[in-house]
Amino acid sequence: QVQLVESGGGLVQAGGSLRLSCAASGSIFSINNMGWYRQAPGKQRELVASITPGSSTNYVDSVKGRFTISRDNAKNTVYLQMNSLKPEDTAVYYCKAVVLRSYGGTSLQYWGQGTQVTVSS
Repeated sequence: QVQLVESGGGLVQAGGSLRLSCAASGSIFSINNMGWYRQAPGKQRELVASITPGSSTNYVDSVKGRFTISRDNAKNTVYLQMNSLKPEDTAVYYCKAVVLRSYGGTSLQYWGQGTQVTVSS
């Protein structure tokens, strides 16, 4: 089995910063793409940022220039540095990893449990 454990959420004032972490553990041969998603109340879950094993990144337009995704492949961990936070960034943030559990096996998607980020105005 594979587990993704997130940390780093919390309450912050507008303009502040937070850093989210997501560590994958368990039966892992390799990890392909990793990403952060968020879901605000009454809204659909959306992709915030993603990163390939070679650290190519992609961001939703609303966070470009404010958020930075990175990963440590040796630690099977992905990070999301969030700066200049806005009230509209308030949501539950989830990490996702595409994991290959054995050589020649099938890659599967795994999700973290979510961490709340609240930005006050």
